[in-house]
Amino acid sequence: MATGAARPRRATIHDVAAEAGLSRGTVSRVINAERYVSDDARVAVEAAIAKVGYVRNTAARNLKTQQSHAIGLIVHEPHSLFLEDPVIGAILLGTNAILSEADYQLVSLVIDSDRDSDRVAEYLSGGFVDGVIIISARSGDPIAHAVVKLGIPAAFVGHPPDIEGIPFIGIDNFAGAKAITERLLATGRRRVGMIASALDRDSGQDRLAGFRAALGDAFDPSLVVDYPLYSHGTGLSGMRELLSRAPDIDGVFAASDSIAAGALDGLREAGRHVPDDVGIVGFDDSAWALRCQPTLSTVRQPADALGRLAAERVLSQLRGEQVPDSGTLLPTSIVWRDSA
Repeated sequence: MATGAARPRRATIHDVAAEAGLSRGTVSRVINAERYVSDDARVAVEAAIAKVGYVRNTAARNLKTQQSHAIGLIVHEPHSLFLEDPVIGAILLGTNAILSEADYQLVSLVIDSDRDSDRVAEYLSGGFVDGVIIISARSGDPIAHAVVKLGIPAAFVGHPPDIEGIPFIGIDNFAGAKAITERLLATGRRRVGMIASALDRDSGQDRLAGFRAALGDAFDPSLVVDYPLYSHGTGLSGMRELLSRAPDIDGVFAASDSIAAGALDGLREAGRHVPDDVGIVGFDDSAWALRCQPTLSTVRQPADALGRLAAERVLSQLRGEQVPDSGTLLPTSIVWRDSA
């Protein structure tokens, strides 16, 4: 019976010491960048490391120091949406930029099911990460509660309403949604609906509340449809539903740019012209906004900065610094293009 090739033996610190002709203690001091090592010894050790192919055993170091030098980024979205959503991507890149500067590794943990929640909770309890950043946490989120129970340094991007004691970085979703809906109404639209989403979290709830506040007495609940995810499919299905309820609809606020892109496809499918027949606006100012035809009027949120600040909050906790429990809200702005 054929067998697989044997795994090559990993070079050890003893191999380095033998090659350099020095003691293990001297080699250890060079590897750990300690003082009291001569230049000749340092050069000899570095040459020996290159020759024998020694790689530091990070797992052993972590076991000794009780630190992993890794931060978990927990994303509560389906795997496909994690790859599709440019907002999540921008948050991830912002987070990684700060962690990289601090010599921390980013570990992405995607939760798409109850099984994922159980698996990630067990992973966190094993000490594999020193802290976590949580994106898209829902009300009643088991992972958020597990983080609170474990006492892991953490920060939210967004803010689940039933979790206290963990700092959060967010935006004023209410004000952004209200402002762009008012701008849409100012173009003369009279039958304005909304494709809402993610009403189990603060962003979805606040965007719907901002839309409703902008309309005031003109708000018509029959012109609001809602779906679980910020996705293109939500926009397409939502637009079809709005058109079936109100064929005379002439304005739409989509709760995200990806939803707006799907809604535009739904309007084209129905033979409606944008912005002549229907004006449409979105939220995020993500890559979706410029891919849309016509280009999308939307609310710009600083996704990269959200990730950067969340990472800084976690690193501050790891340094033992006092971090306020209250949240930080970053400003948004309207970007007006051709869709309305």
